[in-house]
Amino acid sequence: MYLSKLTLNPRSAQVRAELARPYEMHRTLMNAFPQGKVKVERDDDNAAGVLFRVDRAASPRDNRITVLVQSQTAPDWTDLNDKRDARGHAYLLQPPESKSFELKLAAGQTLAFRLRANPTKRLGKGAGDDHHKRVGIYAEDEQLKWLQRKADAGGFRIVRAMVSREDRIENAEAIRRGEQTHDLKMLSVQFDGVLQVVNAEQLRETIARGIGSGKGFGFGLLSLAPV
Repeated sequence: MYLSKLTLNPRSAQVRAELARPYEMHRTLMNAFPQGKVKVERDDDNAAGVLFRVDRAASPRDNRITVLVQSQTAPDWTDLNDKRDARGHAYLLQPPESKSFELKLAAGQTLAFRLRANPTKRLGKGAGDDHHKRVGIYAEDEQLKWLQRKADAGGFRIVRAMVSREDRIENAEAIRRGEQTHDLKMLSVQFDGVLQVVNAEQLRETIARGIGSGKGFGFGLLSLAPV
């Protein structure tokens, strides 16, 4: 797989617009991949398999914005590197950093992780007309239980985890498909913590596939690092 780091320019009008409308950022990022592979099913060996996450600096005095992009095929960031808005502000502050990597995991291994996700659940029969509707999970203890269920199915165990950031994305006409527009209302939760590998192959598949829904909006990328 491939991992790219993009440092965005907060003075760019396009960057500011796409931070408010993350699906538009997804469309911009997808231009770096062959169009034929973009349309291939995510589980296919030939798929682009793109996941991304916007990371902001923890300090309010630091306005750095970085985007991590994980993909199964090599990206070509040439167009993005040259992109400027109407006032001449570059989209990127510095050239993209991109590298290929191989996940070397072993059962019992302990790693730090970060995951920005859209935790959801389906409403039960008592919800009337909204029966089976998927809604966000807002209670922190329930969010952590959601994460544990994903871990059980994904080949790893949560050693410790915390909700380090929570936002709500609510934009009218945030998604544009042809002549149609759709409102966007999604819960964004960032989990940080430590996990232990239970099944290395299963975890590799989980990382490649992503976790949860809303992957086109910047959710699902599970990042690992030494503790």
